Amino acid sequence: MNMGISTSSMRRRGCLYGIVLVLIPCTVLIVVIGTDYTTEQSMSQRMAEFQMRMQYLESMYRTKQEDVAILSQYLRLAALNGANGVTGATSSTDGANVSLANLDLLDGLSPDSRSLIRNVTSTTRLAESLKLPTAFHFLPHLLDDSASLQPSYIESKKRQGVSIVIGIPTVKRDKQSYLVETIDNLISNMDEEEQNDTMIVLFVGETDLDYVRTVAQEIRTRFASYIDSGFIEIIAPAASYYPNMNNLRQTLNDSQDRVRWRSKQNLDFAFLMAYAQPKGAFYLQLEDDILTKKGFVTIMKNFALEKTAKKEHSEWFVLDFCQLGFIGKLFKSADLPWLITFFQMFFNDKPVDWLLSHLIYVKVCSVDKDGKSCKQEMSKLWIHYKPSLFQHIGTQSSLRGKVQKLKDKQFGKIPNFHPHRNPPAVVRTGIQPYKSYTLQKAYLGESFFWGLMPQPGDLIEFKFKQPTTVRRFLFRSGNFEQPSDRFYNTTVEVLPASGNTSLISAALPFNVTKDGFLVVGSFNNIGIADGVIDSKIGKLKELRLHVNSDSQNWVILREIYLQSNGVR
Repeated sequence: MNMGISTSSMRRRGCLYGIVLVLIPCTVLIVVIGTDYTTEQSMSQRMAEFQMRMQYLESMYRTKQEDVAILSQYLRLAALNGANGVTGATSSTDGANVSLANLDLLDGLSPDSRSLIRNVTSTTRLAESLKLPTAFHFLPHLLDDSASLQPSYIESKKRQGVSIVIGIPTVKRDKQSYLVETIDNLISNMDEEEQNDTMIVLFVGETDLDYVRTVAQEIRTRFASYIDSGFIEIIAPAASYYPNMNNLRQTLNDSQDRVRWRSKQNLDFAFLMAYAQPKGAFYLQLEDDILTKKGFVTIMKNFALEKTAKKEHSEWFVLDFCQLGFIGKLFKSADLPWLITFFQMFFNDKPVDWLLSHLIYVKVCSVDKDGKSCKQEMSKLWIHYKPSLFQHIGTQSSLRGKVQKLKDKQFGKIPNFHPHRNPPAVVRTGIQPYKSYTLQKAYLGESFFWGLMPQPGDLIEFKFKQPTTVRRFLFRSGNFEQPSDRFYNTTVEVLPASGNTSLISAALPFNVTKDGFLVVGSFNNIGIADGVIDSKIGKLKELRLHVNSDSQNWVILREIYLQSNGVR
C-alpha cells in the first residue's frame, strides 16, 4: 500500500471502520428490544431480562471498543509515517527493527482487525503508551506459539445470542465415561423452546487430536442434528495452551499429580469460559457426569431474573444450583472476565472452587468486618437455589485413582423410571423379571422393568388391542445406578396391520425378519432406541424388541414411550 496516503484520508478510513464496529452491537440491541415478550412475564422480570441482555451487549461492545482503540492508534501512526515518507518494510525505533506482524498489540485484536491492519500497512512506528497486564503476563508461555489461544479442534455453526450457554469440560478417564449420558439427559430435560434459547459447548481438555476426534465422532453419531443446528459445539485447546505441567510449584502440600490435575482444570475452565462468553447472556458450568431435572433451563432463567429484579440481590455474581464443587454455577457472561483472569493469575495455587470463593471474598469482605458480616455480604453475591437442579453421578474422578462418591442431598431421589401413557396393548416377554419389576408395570408407567440376563431370540412384545398408528418410539435401558444393565445388539421391529410387509419393504429401506416384521431401529451403545416410524408403514398390529446376542448383564427398561395419535 502507498504509505504516502494523506492523514485526512487515513482518519476518514479509521472513522469508517470504527463506525462499522460500533454499529454491530447497536444492531443487536435493536433486535433485542424488539423481542416479543410473553404477557405472562411480570414487568420486573422484563426489566431484569433487558438488563441482563444489556450487560451482555455492553461486554461485547467493550470488546469492539478495544479493537477500535488499537486500530485507530495504528491508523494514526501509519498516517504519520506516511506523512514522514516511511515506505520500507520495517521502521527503526532506537535502532530496533519492528515488524508489524510481531507487534504484541495485535494479539489483543480480533482476526478481522488484524487483517485490516496488515492491509493498511506493513510498517509502523510504536508510540510510547501504557501497556496493561494481559493473559501473557500470567501465562508467558502463550507467547511461544501464536496459535496457543486458538482451538486445535472446533466444530461450530457460530450460534450466538442465546440466553444460556452450558459449558461441559471433559477429559479422558481410565474407566467409565458418562459424557454421552449426560448430554442425553440435558437434552431430554429441555423442551423445544428451551433448546432454541440454549446451547452446549463441549470442551475436550486433551491435546491428543486423535482422541479428540474420537470423542467428537461419538458425539456426532449420537447427536448429529443438534450439532448441525448449532445447539452443540465441540472445541479442544492447542497443546501450547498449557505450560510445562512438570514444572509447577508444589502448593497446599498436595502431590505433584494433584497439583497438575487442579492446575490444568483451572486453565481448562478459563479457556472454556473465554470461548463461551460472547455466545450468550448467561454461562452455566457443569461437569460430564451429572443428572438434571426437567425444565432446569426455565427454572434457572426465571430465578436469575427474579434475583436481578430485587434491589438487594441485583448485583449477584453466581447463582448456585448444585451444592457440589463447581457444578451448576450460573454467571452473567459479562462477569466472566473476572473469573477468567483470576483463574489465570492463581491457576497453580488453589482448586477452582476455592478460587471462586476467594474472588467473592475479596469483592465484599475487609479486615474490619467480622466473619458474620462477611458471610452476609457474600451471600448477596453467591446465591443458592434449593432444591438442587443437578446431581453428580460419576464415581471415578478425572484425577487418576481418585474415587469420588459425592452426592448432593438437596437434589432428592434420582427417579428410576420415566412414565408415559402408551396405547392399549397386551405385553409379554420371555425374560424373567426380578421381584415385582415386571414389564406390565413398566408399560403402564408404574415402575421399571428389571429382567435377568437376556439371551439370543428373547422378545419383548407389545401387541396392540386394535391397529394403532405409532409415530415415534423411545426405549431407555439401564439407569445411573446400574448403567451396564442395558440392551445390547437389540433391534426394534414392527408388524404392519395391513400385512403388506413385502410391498412396504420394497418401497422403504427396511430389513424383514423371517416372520414378517420390519426392522425399524436398534439400541445404540448407551442403551437407547429412539426413532420415527415412517407413515407409509401405516397402522401397526405389534411392536417388539428382539435380542440378537448373549448378555452378561441383567437388563433394565426404565422408559417406554410409544407415541400414537391422541396419546402423549
